[in-house]
Amino acid sequence: MPDDVFSSVRHEQSITLAPRRTALLVVDMLNEFCKPGGLMVLPGYERLVPPQRSLIAAARAQGVPIFWVIQCHDPRLRRDRELLKRGTHCLVGSWGAEVIDDLDARPEDFRVFKHRYSAFFRTDLDLMLKDMQCDQLVVTGVVTNICVRSTVHDAFFEGYEVVVPQDCCAATSEREQNSSLYDIATHFGVVSRSDLVIDSLAQGKALTNLEGIA
Repeated sequence: MPDDVFSSVRHEQSITLAPRRTALLVVDMLNEFCKPGGLMVLPGYERLVPPQRSLIAAARAQGVPIFWVIQCHDPRLRRDRELLKRGTHCLVGSWGAEVIDDLDARPEDFRVFKHRYSAFFRTDLDLMLKDMQCDQLVVTGVVTNICVRSTVHDAFFEGYEVVVPQDCCAATSEREQNSSLYDIATHFGVVSRSDLVIDSLAQGKALTNLEGIA
């Protein structure tokens, strides 16, 4: 994708992940969005599972904390803006608001319950990350152009270094995937791949934007 004139004025960033400083965020890999019977199933979620599982396993091996970001809504609220905009989904305590079994979420992992698109908006995520002394984030999940992107934006605004493995997130369309990754790579962080992220955690290799992303 060629540079636009405005975005061509920038510094190329590299990020070397240090396990002690890094946290892995898995955004909204929930039954509601991934499994038959969910109210907003994203076609093709299955292709995200193998690279996500590899990345999660590598994170565990390196002592990197894993944060499961979980969309949830209370139907008793009179004016939940997401429910008004998108309809009923991910109700508190429902099957839809549970992490898919494919990814083996564990009790010792962290869980962040969000009520808006961003994992940072009015949640304890920033406080938890600061108490864990993590200032580098690997952000994965669905969907790239809504909740992943919103989370990446807020992470950047809060001063975190952000890496998004392109094979560990998916958007509502190919167009939105490409556009969102381009904007993330250009303005907010580094877009990489899961295998390169794993190498960075294990061997201290620097990560830069994949060729053709930005």
